[in-house]
Amino acid sequence: MTDLPPPRKPLLLELEDEADPAAAAPVPDDLPQGQAMQLAARLRAPRSRLARFALWTFGAFFTFALSVAAYDFVTGLFARNALLGWVAGVLLVLALLAAVLLAGREWSAYLRLMRLDQLRQAAVTARQTADLKAARRSVSALVSLYAARPDTAWGRARLAEREAEVLDADALLSLAETELLPPLDARARAEVEAAARQVAMVTALVPLALADVATALVANLRMIRRIAEIYGGRSGALGSWGLLRRVFASLVAAGALALTDDLIGTVAGGGVLSKLSRRFGEGVVNGALTARVGLAAIDLCRPMPFVAVARPSTSGTVSRALAGLVPRKA
Repeated sequence: MTDLPPPRKPLLLELEDEADPAAAAPVPDDLPQGQAMQLAARLRAPRSRLARFALWTFGAFFTFALSVAAYDFVTGLFARNALLGWVAGVLLVLALLAAVLLAGREWSAYLRLMRLDQLRQAAVTARQTADLKAARRSVSALVSLYAARPDTAWGRARLAEREAEVLDADALLSLAETELLPPLDARARAEVEAAARQVAMVTALVPLALADVATALVANLRMIRRIAEIYGGRSGALGSWGLLRRVFASLVAAGALALTDDLIGTVAGGGVLSKLSRRFGEGVVNGALTARVGLAAIDLCRPMPFVAVARPSTSGTVSRALAGLVPRKA
């Protein structure tokens, strides 16, 4: 039997002076706050009833005045020259036809977004009431929505094989979520990361006034539109603006657009922002807030709430989006 070495004693270091937390340097008050995203959120914040009424009144008056001016223009051309009048009349009819087609496309896009809302609400209700029939109807509607999508073919096949074996509403909805939605979630997260990276880079590198605000609005609008398309919404121009407004309204109501200490730690590794240039720090924070907007858009556009699949975290999304833009501690 070999002799075992004596156990090692713990190493104790005695400090002459105890550290005083009160003597630590205060957190700087001028940390970047993401002014571009804050201004963008205020621009898309819900308007008051008076503001909506004024906007509708001015819009209606402008449309009426434009219609009267077009009518006077065409009738005036008919009085001067019949050929010019017919040309103007045909162009006016074509313009009206284009307007009707655009309105129809916007209405169709609005109905698609409403369908996503209805699917999500139906799934929530079926899960809460444990109604197996309602759950099967919800899953059937979800499969019908993605029937022509090649990226969900494998999940639809697996769901068809196992659906009949599941006799519980919660388990059936969880099965549909895990089989159909992960590929779409991955694409939506990629869109969020790309938009956050773009906003961060433009804010940090372009010194033009209001360029960061314009970039934040355009990038967020494009990101939300792409997310809606990924989940089957295919929102039009007006639908995208309305969806952007809903996203910002929900974030403002929840206070999620306020810069918090955990966001600073997530983005900059704890204190690095205070060592960077002001402009670069603004870009990083604007990118992080864009990621929050994107995750909120995923929640609104997803036809099922996150239950069986883990919800994308803000820290993970921001870390992947801004990888390489922020120096990390060794």
